[in-house]
Amino acid sequence: MKNVGAHALIEGRVQGVCFRMDTRRAALERNVMGWVRNLPDGRVEALFEGKESDVKSMLKWCESGPVLASVRKVTVDWRDYTGKFDSFEIVFW
Repeated sequence: MKNVGAHALIEGRVQGVCFRMDTRRAALERNVMGWVRNLPDGRVEALFEGKESDVKSMLKWCESGPVLASVRKVTVDWRDYTGKFDSFEIVFW
């Protein structure tokens, strides 16, 4: 299985519902590296890297997210795998 990267924008009720924290937990469970952050417009943005099947599983998880979330849309931009991440972090930039 090849390694891939995916940039995701998640829309809906995704802030104030532990989305970032649960995304980090779900990514680490799947051995997916990268980052997640809140955007000022209310969306959540994430970059996932890892085995293609693991990243696809992560993106599927994002379609529903944590219990209190209400995801309306997930937009994915597939990217080349860079291998520059060694963990999955919540970022604030």
